[in-house]
Amino acid sequence: MASKRLLKKDVNYVMGDIIDAAYIHQMAHPKEDPAKSEAIVDEAISDYDELIREINRRDVENKQKHFKAVQADLEKKAKALIEKLNAL
Repeated sequence: MASKRLLKKDVNYVMGDIIDAAYIHQMAHPKEDPAKSEAIVDEAISDYDELIREINRRDVENKQKHFKAVQADLEKKAKALIEKLNAL
Protein backbone atom coordinates (compact mmCIF):
# COMPACT_ATOMS: atom_id res chain seq x y z
CA MET A 1 0.00 0.00 0.00
CA ALA A 2 1.28 3.43 -0.89
CA SER A 3 1.51 5.68 2.10
CA LYS A 4 -0.01 9.13 2.12
CA ARG A 5 3.43 10.69 2.52
CA LEU A 6 4.94 8.88 -0.47
CA LEU A 7 1.93 9.62 -2.64
CA LYS A 8 2.20 13.33 -1.82
CA LYS A 9 5.90 13.23 -2.72
CA ASP A 10 5.08 11.56 -6.05
CA VAL A 11 2.50 14.24 -6.86
CA ASN A 12 4.94 16.98 -5.90
CA TYR A 13 7.82 15.58 -7.97
CA VAL A 14 5.76 14.78 -11.06
CA MET A 15 3.92 18.10 -11.21
CA GLY A 16 7.12 19.98 -10.32
CA ASP A 17 8.97 18.32 -13.19
CA ILE A 18 6.19 19.19 -15.62
CA ILE A 19 6.24 22.83 -14.49
CA ASP A 20 10.04 22.92 -14.81
CA ALA A 21 9.83 21.47 -18.32
CA ALA A 22 7.27 24.11 -19.32
CA TYR A 23 9.52 26.92 -18.07
CA ILE A 24 12.56 25.39 -19.76
CA HIS A 25 10.62 25.25 -23.02
CA GLN A 26 9.64 28.88 -22.53
CA MET A 27 13.29 29.91 -22.02
CA ALA A 28 14.55 27.76 -24.89
CA HIS A 29 12.02 29.23 -27.33
CA PRO A 30 11.74 32.93 -26.42
CA LYS A 31 10.06 33.89 -29.71
CA GLU A 32 7.08 31.59 -29.14
CA ASP A 33 3.97 32.74 -27.34
CA PRO A 34 4.55 32.15 -23.59
CA ALA A 35 0.80 31.90 -22.96
CA LYS A 36 0.78 28.28 -24.14
CA SER A 37 3.39 27.14 -21.64
CA GLU A 38 1.79 29.29 -18.92
CA ALA A 39 -1.50 27.50 -19.56
CA ILE A 40 0.25 24.17 -18.98
CA VAL A 41 1.77 25.50 -15.75
CA ASP A 42 -1.64 26.72 -14.57
CA GLU A 43 -3.21 23.36 -15.36
CA ALA A 44 -0.41 21.51 -13.54
CA ILE A 45 -0.93 23.66 -10.45
CA SER A 46 -4.67 23.09 -10.59
CA ASP A 47 -4.17 19.32 -10.96
CA TYR A 48 -1.68 19.36 -8.09
CA ASP A 49 -4.18 21.06 -5.80
CA GLU A 50 -6.92 18.63 -6.81
CA LEU A 51 -4.74 15.56 -6.22
CA ILE A 52 -3.53 16.77 -2.82
CA ARG A 53 -7.13 17.47 -1.84
CA GLU A 54 -8.05 13.91 -2.84
CA ILE A 55 -5.14 12.43 -0.88
CA ASN A 56 -6.15 14.33 2.25
CA ARG A 57 -9.77 13.17 2.19
CA ARG A 58 -10.69 11.60 5.51
CA ASP A 59 -14.06 10.08 4.65
CA VAL A 60 -12.54 7.13 2.77
CA GLU A 61 -13.47 3.58 3.75
CA ASN A 62 -10.77 1.66 1.90
CA LYS A 63 -7.57 3.73 1.95
CA GLN A 64 -5.59 1.29 -0.16
CA LYS A 65 -8.14 1.38 -2.98
CA HIS A 66 -8.45 5.16 -2.69
CA PHE A 67 -4.69 5.71 -2.90
CA LYS A 68 -4.43 3.42 -5.94
CA ALA A 69 -7.17 5.45 -7.62
CA VAL A 70 -5.32 8.69 -6.84
CA GLN A 71 -2.10 7.19 -8.22
CA ALA A 72 -3.89 6.20 -11.43
CA ASP A 73 -5.40 9.69 -11.68
CA LEU A 74 -1.93 11.22 -11.23
CA GLU A 75 -0.56 9.10 -14.07
CA LYS A 76 -3.46 10.03 -16.35
CA LYS A 77 -3.18 13.77 -15.66
CA ALA A 78 0.61 13.78 -15.95
CA LYS A 79 0.48 11.93 -19.26
CA ALA A 80 -2.02 14.45 -20.64
CA LEU A 81 0.13 17.39 -19.54
CA ILE A 82 3.27 15.85 -21.02
CA GLU A 83 1.49 15.32 -24.33
CA LYS A 84 0.45 18.98 -24.34
CA LEU A 85 4.00 20.01 -23.51
CA ASN A 86 5.42 17.85 -26.29
CA ALA A 87 2.99 19.39 -28.76
CA LEU A 88 4.44 22.87 -28.18
